Amino acid sequence: MISVQSISKSFGEVEAVKNVSLEAADGQITALLGANGAGKTTSMRMIYALIKPATGTVMIDGIDSVKDPIAARARMGVLPDARGLYTRLTARENIEYFGRLQGMTDADISRRIDEMVERLGMEKFIDRKTDGFSQGQRVKVALARCLVHDPQNILLDEPTNGLDVMSTRGVREFLRDEKAKGKCILFSSHVMQEVSAVCDDIVVIDAGVIRSRGSESELLAETGRTNLEDAFVHLVTGGQL
Repeated sequence: MISVQSISKSFGEVEAVKNVSLEAADGQITALLGANGAGKTTSMRMIYALIKPATGTVMIDGIDSVKDPIAARARMGVLPDARGLYTRLTARENIEYFGRLQGMTDADISRRIDEMVERLGMEKFIDRKTDGFSQGQRVKVALARCLVHDPQNILLDEPTNGLDVMSTRGVREFLRDEKAKGKCILFSSHVMQEVSAVCDDIVVIDAGVIRSRGSESELLAETGRTNLEDAFVHLVTGGQL
């Protein structure tokens, strides 16, 4: 479970995130929904302990990620906005490297890679160097790499950005499978269709501030709209459009 209380972050005079609070429960998919520049990535980076919040706390399964970031990170699998594959390594070698960073044995790494290859459909490129991979292939390798240690909490920043229809469907099915295992999944997105397709809980963020939270049906009822896009626009404009 991820619990965030009143985190804030400024860069110079720009207040990127202002007193954001949210919870992502086990066995659910929670979305941080906002337009580009809304504060999603900065919030995610504070949650997965890449940057330190100026105020507030982030608890990962009861571990304070500010006070003990190493222990908190061990409970998380993170797909950041920059995929950052090592292009001189094969897909398998990229995943193996991160498994070793997590302290896994070679046998456990091999077993997990075999599992991820099957689940993500990476058979054709698992032993190819990642230089020249398509966007879909890069995302699949990055996803396998961040989940090789089978973490309880999965954080994904714009996971389907740039993917084709089939790759997007594959990622969706993967997330549903992980949810069924009781995992806590938090991902950021600006794609309404994506959020509507997989999320149990939606946190709407705009200009670094949480505007509302609830299931899709709850947000529709709150705004009196019939689709998520219209509800989102209503929430971030104060009903002015």
